[in-house]
Amino acid sequence: MLQGKKIIVTGTASGIGAATAALLSQQGAEVIGVDIQRPAQFKGQFVQADLSRQDSIDALVAALPQGLNGLANIAGLPPTRPAPAVLRVNLVGLKYLSTQLLPKLADGAAIVNLASLAGLGWADAKDTILAADGLGFDEVDAFCQQHGIEGARSYFFSKEALIAWTLQNRWTWRARGIRMNAVSPGPVDTPILQDFIETLGARAEEDMRTMDRPGTPADIAPVVAFLLSDASGWIRGTNIPTDGGMYANVLCQMNGL
Repeated sequence: MLQGKKIIVTGTASGIGAATAALLSQQGAEVIGVDIQRPAQFKGQFVQADLSRQDSIDALVAALPQGLNGLANIAGLPPTRPAPAVLRVNLVGLKYLSTQLLPKLADGAAIVNLASLAGLGWADAKDTILAADGLGFDEVDAFCQQHGIEGARSYFFSKEALIAWTLQNRWTWRARGIRMNAVSPGPVDTPILQDFIETLGARAEEDMRTMDRPGTPADIAPVVAFLLSDASGWIRGTNIPTDGGMYANVLCQMNGL
């Protein structure tokens, strides 16, 4: 289902991005990797870019070919980084890259956004999400101050807004057959897992006790690959929790089951 497809994967230097790029290559895709750091080993074309900067994204888009069949938005910053930096990469830069790439996407292309279990409460942040619509790179600092987005809240909000944006655009490009979906991992054993535990403290430890183990990049990559493939052609605006059952546990607790 991916043989011969040209797919952009961001965040390919490590973790889920690296695992996704490797799996797509194994399945016959032509992968173009993107990251601020150059991977030690990478099979396929690689373009270095800083997704927190509009000029860097513009240069990236200009360097990419026409007829792209997919975009996997996996690059992201953890909650230990400054709040404006988290929003620039995880939300503003991601949305800007996706929309700027539209003219270079082939009809029938797929966009997959890596969200998070941290974003599944997006409905409670609706007003702030709506206020962030159209947020520009230069406006992020003021936005964070105005809405009290600091510390771990930056990560949660970036993923809440990303899930909402995915749902909102379920049919935006339907005339061209371009679909957008999201994947929401739970805690995954990547280089930034410790950042989450450090930031969230007792909450993270309590959440992880409901799981048999943390996830691995190899648990997440096949779900991203499926959503990029023709097999998911009628799935649009969906967010798939990929979390070892953690979200199901949360729902059961909320509803007394």
